[in-house]
Amino acid sequence: MQRLSTPLRRIALAAICAGAAGCASFSPDGGYAEVRQLAQQRSGGAIPSTAPGAGSVEHQVAALLAKPLSADDAVTVALLNNRGLQAGYAELGIAEADLVQAGRIANPVFSFGRLKSHEGIEIERKLMLPVIGLLTMPVTTRLERRRYEQAQLRAASEVLRTADATRRAWYGAVAAQQSAEYMEQVKNAAEASAELARRMAVAGNWSKLQHAREQAFYADSVAQLARARQTRTVEREKLTRLMGLSSPTAFTLPQRLPDLPAAPREVMDAEAQAMNNRLDMLMAQKELAGLASSLSLTRVTRFVNLLDLSYLRNTGETGERATGYEIELQIPLFDWGSTRVAKAEAMYMQAVHRAAGFAVDARSQVRESYGAYRTAYDLARHYRDEVVPLKKRIADEQLLRYNGMLISVFELLADAREQVVSVNAAIEAQRDYWIADAALQAALTGAGDSAAAATPAPRAGSAAPAQH
Repeated sequence: MQRLSTPLRRIALAAICAGAAGCASFSPDGGYAEVRQLAQQRSGGAIPSTAPGAGSVEHQVAALLAKPLSADDAVTVALLNNRGLQAGYAELGIAEADLVQAGRIANPVFSFGRLKSHEGIEIERKLMLPVIGLLTMPVTTRLERRRYEQAQLRAASEVLRTADATRRAWYGAVAAQQSAEYMEQVKNAAEASAELARRMAVAGNWSKLQHAREQAFYADSVAQLARARQTRTVEREKLTRLMGLSSPTAFTLPQRLPDLPAAPREVMDAEAQAMNNRLDMLMAQKELAGLASSLSLTRVTRFVNLLDLSYLRNTGETGERATGYEIELQIPLFDWGSTRVAKAEAMYMQAVHRAAGFAVDARSQVRESYGAYRTAYDLARHYRDEVVPLKKRIADEQLLRYNGMLISVFELLADAREQVVSVNAAIEAQRDYWIADAALQAALTGAGDSAAAATPAPRAGSAAPAQH
């Protein structure tokens, strides 16, 4: 049997070395450790060390749901149990499979032919190795590595987006529950006032106009309570979906929102911080690097993108054996690869403009979110320190006058009704502050639509009652 020629031996040796060096393997956790590290560096809370969908998730979720759910606990449950987030991790597994596949040599192709004629039998054997894939393996592996890193960034961004949405949903659910409970108290007080007015009207001590006013306020309070209850249901269901739970009764919430901090946080160099930390900017940079490498590869292989090497070992009709090799390549006769190069260049420039647009949007979102954060804090503090205490002082003064029999019970109730709008507005201002705080964090990390998140939610249950 004839030995391989020197060029063939060199190519075979290169193939073996490349195969040994480029044979990648799967990570034990599917790349979750890198995703968790990226998200942990940009998150305001802890990221679970357990990947979503793991076997021990049910016990962790059950332990968190057994007590009143805090905002951090709700985020943890969502990161462990959200089905959409688990689907995103499946995309990460697909990208890792592509990376491992890029580091492996394509299987050689063996062909066997047998021809029979009157002179005898002719046998043809061919072992073909795709050389172009072997030569471009280092470049394609780097490309798939960047795509895998982009997939990790997308997964980390989805983690932060889910955490941000869950945190804002928790604030909305707690505020809606707090407003509904307060409106329940208002409705009960209005019902008692309306009943007392009815009895006094029957006794002839009140006019029909006074009786109608009390009845109107009671009717308004019933309508506001119905809206508050519906808002509570909507906000609680939103939180339930984000946490991946099957029932809104599977968890309990605290009675009140967290108190305002003593002072608003100051973000130094917010725009520069966003440029360095936002995951969408990092993904755009990875995309640019990947497309630049792809463009270089396209330019190199624009003329020859098919090169196969075959080893031949044939047996003739007379039994004589012949060995040799065969090289197959594509001749750039009609297609010189200009269209592929033009397409790669266009895709690269598209990514350049997209990255520049991301930078403009990121800076604007950070400025807008920080302005909304400071405004929300100032309003919440104004209601806490000025409006609500002032209303309380007025109520205390009215109570003293009632105890001294200087005013009637209905004047006292009328004054109490005026506090309804202020108390509801204070609850909503406190909710808007915490939502704006989450939106600012999202703007600094690129998680979700920060501009939309900075917009306060529609107010429910704050319609002004009839004036008396």
